[in-house]
Amino acid sequence: MDMKIGILFGGCSEEHPISVKSAQEIARHLDVEKYEPYYIGITTSGAWMLCDGPDVGWETGNCRPVVLSPDRGVHGLLVLEQGRYETISLDVVLPVLHGKFGEDGAIQGLLELSGIPYAGCDIQGSALCMDKSLAYIVARSAGIATPKFWIVSVDDDIDADQFTYPVFVKPARSGSSFGVSKVSRKEELPGALEFARQYDSKVLIEAAVVGSEVGCAVLGNDSELVVGEVDRIALSHSFFRIHQESSPETGSDNSTPIVPADISAEARSLVQETAKAIYRALRCRGLARVDMFLTSGGEVILNEVNTFPGMTSYSRYPRMMAAAGMPLAEVIDGMVSLAVTGKLR
Repeated sequence: MDMKIGILFGGCSEEHPISVKSAQEIARHLDVEKYEPYYIGITTSGAWMLCDGPDVGWETGNCRPVVLSPDRGVHGLLVLEQGRYETISLDVVLPVLHGKFGEDGAIQGLLELSGIPYAGCDIQGSALCMDKSLAYIVARSAGIATPKFWIVSVDDDIDADQFTYPVFVKPARSGSSFGVSKVSRKEELPGALEFARQYDSKVLIEAAVVGSEVGCAVLGNDSELVVGEVDRIALSHSFFRIHQESSPETGSDNSTPIVPADISAEARSLVQETAKAIYRALRCRGLARVDMFLTSGGEVILNEVNTFPGMTSYSRYPRMMAAAGMPLAEVIDGMVSLAVTGKLR
């Protein structure tokens, strides 16, 4: 009997288009002999729709209003039609959602209420990783290096002379570089803070780290972790702005991901082990992509953790896993197995 799998995609965050592309890639690699998929698209205004798939224009296709029932007796979807509803039970959910309401614990809370197993981090791990300042504090307590940072609330009066430039200004709870600015002199700071506050009322100012941007894909729970090949982001100028190019499928105008990373075997092992330590310290489960800096002195410093990383054709997580011999179809199997049994097959 096929496993009934709900695939949530879209959402209300600025990363809605990326989520749709991630769901399209998952749909292409989903083994329909194992899984019976139900695609639940969430519009930018927050409407939930049961649709045929995440293809372009899905919102205007054959869709029906649907909600995920928080009643554990239903254990699935309520499909609404002409004043009546039908129920569809689900065995597992893949919340293919990025950013706000997807990776911050919100959808995880609804799924916990529903009692349906779901892929990825739980409420605590999702909320912790989404807030960069909290993630840094917890990581530091576990002995992991982080950038020096300052938290800026809405009414804070900031002395721009206290910083050594350049610094990065970031929304504390946003993804994919939305709202991020590199500030090279103090006169640019007010504008950068205003830009970041378009995405979050809580803002971070981070000291720039001199080093290579590296990443590690992680899959698993607790002691049973599988890691992908490490990647390195080769930058020609500015900073890494994944998913914000006009046509990311054809590449970025300032960055090239190198997989496997062109670093020494010793550095590769250190990055992977540090990624595992960060994953465990921040209570990650299921999967995550851990982004770090590797300095010329061999130190690994946390940048951020994505608890449901992009799964598009050009995304880093599936590329790193594929380079380690684990294609996306196997990654999906792993996510489902971890959600349902707590273990990789």
